[in-house]
Amino acid sequence: MNLENKTSRRNFLRQLSVITATTALSSFAFTELSAKNPKPRKVGSNEKVNLACIGIGNRGGDIIKELFNTGHCNIVALCDTEMGAPHTLDVINRFPDAPQFQDFRKMFAKMANKFDAVVIGTPDFSHFPATMLSMSMGKHVYIEKPMAHTFNEVELMMRAAKKYGVVTQMGNQGHSEANYFQFKAWKEAGIIKDVTAITAHMNNPRRWHKFDSNIKSMPTGEAVPASLDWDTWLGTEQFYEYNHDYINGQWRCWYDFGMGALGDWGAHILDTAHQFLELGLPTEVNMLKANGHNKFFFPYSSTILFRFPARGNMPACDVTWYDGLDNLPPVPEGYGNVVLDPNIPPPSNGKVTPSKLNPGKIIYSKTLTFKGATHGSTLSIIPDEKAKEMESKLPEVPKSPSNHFANFLLACKGQEKARSSFEIAGPLSQVFCLGVLAQQLNTKLLFDPKTKQITNNAHANQLLVGAKPRKEWMYFYKM
Repeated sequence: MNLENKTSRRNFLRQLSVITATTALSSFAFTELSAKNPKPRKVGSNEKVNLACIGIGNRGGDIIKELFNTGHCNIVALCDTEMGAPHTLDVINRFPDAPQFQDFRKMFAKMANKFDAVVIGTPDFSHFPATMLSMSMGKHVYIEKPMAHTFNEVELMMRAAKKYGVVTQMGNQGHSEANYFQFKAWKEAGIIKDVTAITAHMNNPRRWHKFDSNIKSMPTGEAVPASLDWDTWLGTEQFYEYNHDYINGQWRCWYDFGMGALGDWGAHILDTAHQFLELGLPTEVNMLKANGHNKFFFPYSSTILFRFPARGNMPACDVTWYDGLDNLPPVPEGYGNVVLDPNIPPPSNGKVTPSKLNPGKIIYSKTLTFKGATHGSTLSIIPDEKAKEMESKLPEVPKSPSNHFANFLLACKGQEKARSSFEIAGPLSQVFCLGVLAQQLNTKLLFDPKTKQITNNAHANQLLVGAKPRKEWMYFYKM
């Protein structure tokens, strides 16, 4: 370590000691510390990354175990707003020596000098503050998808990643599996080219399908469980009285807390197409269907049309998203193995509609049609006759050198480049933020990708930023 790094780190530790000595987690304290812009510690190639974990139950717990199983990290701190609840016990028992916290701000104040990176597996709406604090203090960040809850939060996170020079990774496993490397190889070889339309579909049951769409208000308040720090769980969100239908995955149902089916599955289905077709941001987002629309939770079924303009020598491309049990997309002739229900009337174009369809996509180019599933699943050319004709022209697809979790940790050590960094995942997440706005308002949005403004709906344009955060959380938006 050179003299400059030693001096910087000594100052950083001195600042930490000042904060630790105080009990108040003031905006001034964190703003002052972040303003010093501590540099990420250089983790040696033979060292393990020291990892702090925010959100340790349910999906957060799964991520922690996957990261630990790579052999590239130590788990040095655990934080969860419901620490000690049943869904957190597995991780607590696996790492009994890791200090425990219920408020990530206190974790940073007490032991930020003891970890190099942070993994965040909290609800969608609470990704932003922990991520911004982490980056501003020189910590690398692995965050579950989608990146954040609003278009503006994603924008701020992308800017901060560049400003602070940290490694970032959005949890999107397909970006380190066969789907990623196949799409990249086929695009570079000219097999995938001139794509004009993509159908993306996720028609499995969702939590809110049992809700009453005639709801008139958010759920009534209940007693807060003794194990839950409800105020910290709410974070930047405006105050609501606790209800069990807000926590442990139920948060995904509500516009105020989650991103619905699109935010949950969109990245797993559309990630490679978005990156390698350089789709960027759309010029139009149009709700074609919103069955069960209400202002509190997501529709029972949605059809959303995203229009992307021409890019370089690539033509304009329409992406149509289908979710909901009664909203299966049309499939082309020669699609292959589907189960057909004769009681389902055909769509207006006369093409067959399957009664069951796994989450996935259909990609239409001017010369070829591809079908694929989700996560790391590879594409196939349809119909079979065309696939056989193209077989000898397909390039060899390289194998992944590391899974998504190892890729992040190796990137922290400077040995690989993170494949789903905020630079890649940010614009994709912003596409989903625009889609959710169209769902929430049940309307058509016109968007200017250059100015990043909605041009036909002033209220929707305000919602790109979202509701004003509670006063004590405002400073995370200034880092």
